[in-house]
Amino acid sequence: MRHTISVLVENKFGVLSRVSGLFSGRGYNIESLSVGETIDPNISIMTIVTTGDDWVIEQITKQLNKLIDVIKVIDLTELDHVEREMVLVKVAPKQENKAEVLRTAEIFRGRVVDSSPNTYTVEITGDEKKIEAFIELMKPMGIKEFVRTGKVAIAREITKKK
Repeated sequence: MRHTISVLVENKFGVLSRVSGLFSGRGYNIESLSVGETIDPNISIMTIVTTGDDWVIEQITKQLNKLIDVIKVIDLTELDHVEREMVLVKVAPKQENKAEVLRTAEIFRGRVVDSSPNTYTVEITGDEKKIEAFIELMKPMGIKEFVRTGKVAIAREITKKK
């Protein structure tokens, strides 16, 4: 099963290396990894997507919690959360397909972030299924290349009813 794990860490040299080393040293795969500062510049948040059964995820969580620079580990998979990815797709459509590329980007709430006489570069953000669907629709249009971010995720606020 695929899991999205949020790891709050101290923003120090070598933390990313220790976290990724933990995964590789135990034979666990990281499907996606995204790291960025939080409101506090001394703290960063890592969003890691990995696969494994409950036992494997429990072991990963325990091992992450043992690392000195790790502040908090949360498996977001079982929590109500929001997740997004971004992709930049460079398309080189034939003249007759240029309008279709622009229409499809608009349907997906994408935006053209760069254009040349021969290409459009479209930015799309959304969940994994939306990104995959856009890429599939663009393949026949002439994708030259694309780059994709890792997943970022955040837990939703839990509101208590009175």
